[in-house]
Amino acid sequence: MNRQTTICNSKYLKRNLSLLKSTEIQTGKFSVTSLPVHLTVSPAAERLRYILGDDEETMPTPTLFTEMDTLQQEGDELEWKESARWVKFEEKVEEGGERWSKPHVSTLSLHSLFELRTCLQTGTVLLDLEGYSLPQIVDDIIERQIEEGLIGPELRDKISFVLLRKHRHQTKKPIHRSLADLGKSGSGVSECSIFISIHLYTHCILHNSRSMNDIADTPSTDQLKNKFMKKIPRDAEASNVLVGEVDFLEKPFVAFVRLSQATTLGGLTEVPVPTRFLFVLLGPLGKAKSYNEIGRAIATLMVDDLFSDVAYKARDREDLIAGIDEFLDEVIVLPPGEWDPKIRIEPPKKIPSSVFNLNELGQMNGTAGGGGPLGEELAYTGRFCGGLFLDIKRKLPWYPSDFYEGFHIQSISAVLFIYLGCITNAITFGGLLGDATDNYQVHLANFMSTFLGTALAGTVFCLFSGQPLIILSSTGPILIFEKLLYEFSKNNGIDYMELRLWIGIHSCVQCLFLVAMDASYIIKYMTRFTEEGFSSLISFIFISDAIKKMVGSFKYYPINTDFKPDYVTAYKCECLAPDTSKSILGIEHVTFEMLNITALDWTQLSKKECVKYGGSLVGKSCKYVPDLALMSFILFFGTYTMTVTLKKFKFSRYFPTKLRKLISDFSIFMSILTFVGLDMLIGLQTPKLIVPTEFKPTRADRGWFVMPFGKNPWWVYLASFVPALLVTILIFMDQQISAVIVNRKENKLKKGCGYHLDLIWVGFLMAACSFMGLPWYVAATVISIAHIDSLKMESESSAPGEQPQFLGVREQRLTGILVFVLTGVSIFLAPILQFIPMPVLYGVFLYMGVASLSGIQFWDRIKLIMMPAKHQPDFSYLRHVPLRRVHLFTLLQIVCLAVLWILKSTFLAIIFPVMILGLMVIRKMLDMVFSQHDLAWLDDILPEKEKKKKEDEKKNTKKEKKKGKGGNDSEDVSVLVA
Repeated sequence: MNRQTTICNSKYLKRNLSLLKSTEIQTGKFSVTSLPVHLTVSPAAERLRYILGDDEETMPTPTLFTEMDTLQQEGDELEWKESARWVKFEEKVEEGGERWSKPHVSTLSLHSLFELRTCLQTGTVLLDLEGYSLPQIVDDIIERQIEEGLIGPELRDKISFVLLRKHRHQTKKPIHRSLADLGKSGSGVSECSIFISIHLYTHCILHNSRSMNDIADTPSTDQLKNKFMKKIPRDAEASNVLVGEVDFLEKPFVAFVRLSQATTLGGLTEVPVPTRFLFVLLGPLGKAKSYNEIGRAIATLMVDDLFSDVAYKARDREDLIAGIDEFLDEVIVLPPGEWDPKIRIEPPKKIPSSVFNLNELGQMNGTAGGGGPLGEELAYTGRFCGGLFLDIKRKLPWYPSDFYEGFHIQSISAVLFIYLGCITNAITFGGLLGDATDNYQVHLANFMSTFLGTALAGTVFCLFSGQPLIILSSTGPILIFEKLLYEFSKNNGIDYMELRLWIGIHSCVQCLFLVAMDASYIIKYMTRFTEEGFSSLISFIFISDAIKKMVGSFKYYPINTDFKPDYVTAYKCECLAPDTSKSILGIEHVTFEMLNITALDWTQLSKKECVKYGGSLVGKSCKYVPDLALMSFILFFGTYTMTVTLKKFKFSRYFPTKLRKLISDFSIFMSILTFVGLDMLIGLQTPKLIVPTEFKPTRADRGWFVMPFGKNPWWVYLASFVPALLVTILIFMDQQISAVIVNRKENKLKKGCGYHLDLIWVGFLMAACSFMGLPWYVAATVISIAHIDSLKMESESSAPGEQPQFLGVREQRLTGILVFVLTGVSIFLAPILQFIPMPVLYGVFLYMGVASLSGIQFWDRIKLIMMPAKHQPDFSYLRHVPLRRVHLFTLLQIVCLAVLWILKSTFLAIIFPVMILGLMVIRKMLDMVFSQHDLAWLDDILPEKEKKKKEDEKKNTKKEKKKGKGGNDSEDVSVLVA
């Protein structure tokens, strides 16, 4: 027996078939395929290509559930006992016989594959057999064997008797000790010889009152209630493998059967799945292990995607053998001395969709990693508003489904998560905006305007935009511009709100112009380099603001580092009465209480009362509240860590899958509830969420609407066009880069996007918010990414050992609308929201910033700088680009990010929008530093480079055609008869 072990490669033929299709040139009666010498297609691959055909729209074959049963003896009874099963990976019945093994990758001996090939060559192959019951199928198999002279007629009853014995599945516990417990096998499946004498068969047939058929005609209750059905797709079919040894055969009895229609064969299969394939192997005594390995080999092949296609479409025996030959061409053999065959290989976390990929074609296009957003959405139409009309046409058919598809329990967790993120963002940026504009837009004690603006802009955008998964909010870049604009207005005696209104009007008109001219076409030049630079900046702003707010609590409630327990008697805080004459003179509105301050007992006043009546606090402990700073940090860091832990809980081994997923989906909500409860339990006066309780403008000297005329000179209305241009650039870049990130191919969005439609609504909302004196709103990159992550869908039915497959994102408008409606009615939720500590929301803020970095290649490459080469992950770009070039590219991105950060933090922030555009220019210059090969793996290829590459490929194709006609390239061209 060959001791070498073979690891089977799924989808092994995809490489050859894809290569044939990708380079095929039709020339009359022949199909001429130009191939490199080292990728010459084998005859088996050519045959299978002809079997499977070229039609890519062919209906996919059903998923196969494969069960292998071995013949065993329980006392005086014969039965087929389930020993292994496959959906995608192998599960064996453990030697104790009471549990399934963990799913693992099947490892086969090379010898078993050759023996299987011999079995199919010499045995019976019945394709598209009309079968309605197991006895009828067995009779047809035996009849064919007799016709072909493989067995004698005298063996008919004996073989039929064996094949029609009852099947004991793993759901049933054996009454007696199985003979499998007496022997051990290298594969972990029963291999003991079952000595069955002719006398035993004669005794059973002559003296038992039972019929020859001992198998149930209909599925049993155990089969119908089997929970394993949840792991099998609904349209699945079964393939049954029966192997065993008997003493009345001198040579193996082999049959491979494909039924014309899948048929439920009673108790044959563990689960009530109709059977489509049947493989039978009965042989002489003494070779149980060999038969078992052959059964595992055919079972493993049947669940392989490519071989199952061959099995469904094979026309004769030779087609099946060609499938095995191609399988043998692709297997990897491990030397027996270097590896223990008993080791079970864990299923990979991610299985490639095809072994044939861009690596083997030499095409390192960046789309392998997600690619640029190249498509009809960004095609330049050359018509007035052509792109806008296409967006409307593309999105309109999906509009009804955008609402009813939002009714899912996952939407609830997404709404709660994004709602808390939005109000935290509104309060954080609202407070900063209020400080920056002297409360013209937001007042620190009244966040009504920012809540109202967020609700208004967000709801309208989610109702009518092209990509409703994008969340609008105040952003760091907008805040920077607002701050600079207010300082400019204040220093030059210009009315800020009126100037801001005209800038908003001009910017709205400029956005409309960009939409009309299909200017979003420029997004094609935003490669991964630009996207990652901008999104990293926004993520770091979130992280920075969360940490700054947390550090601020330590400044507001400082810890007394000079505290000494031995001098605790010296720590006190007293309220001293003020100098009456000086105190009253310094106060504008003198109250009756202030005139009677001499009557107060100053030693009994609280801190607030002491300050209110003009007293002074004296003592070493007056400024220190150490409990609040420490408690705030516990709430902040605890919320973040608990959220991260619960988010990863779906990958843990505890609790059922549905419960793990539910915990993961509601991780944010559970973390907030936990630490709000902890805060209430401790009872400290930690800073709480400030919710407006009255509906009024932010300042007494401004109304609900801003008037466009009357406060500034006429030339200001025209000159505001210049700053409006900077705002438009900022909004365009911020909005469209966020849209590109949301619409990336790896998110598997199916309803298309609408860059032009999004931009026109942002322009309209900007004008509306300017008239109402509300903050400007644009796509919030971090919150939008969080929204996408909270709505990701995974396959519910996954094979044992297989990781749930990412199916896409739940694309709908309902979650966004509910988020902004809740934000608008937050004033009515004040009794509830006022219990939420601000450090808890800062923890959510920190999580959103960190989580948005996780999917950025730039961040992965930063971590590579600090890793020794032997510990670096196996990223695809590390296989094709030298490490020093990877680090150089990363360092250039770090420098660009640092420049952007410095610009936004200094007086030069006014040119910040232009510098974001400058990232595209820098990316263009990188073509002179890096080769297209390196950039294709580390970034995306620019459109003109891609166009040039396609033109070069066309030229090469023409040259190959000429060479093919001349017959001068016999080594690289193989001719296939069409």
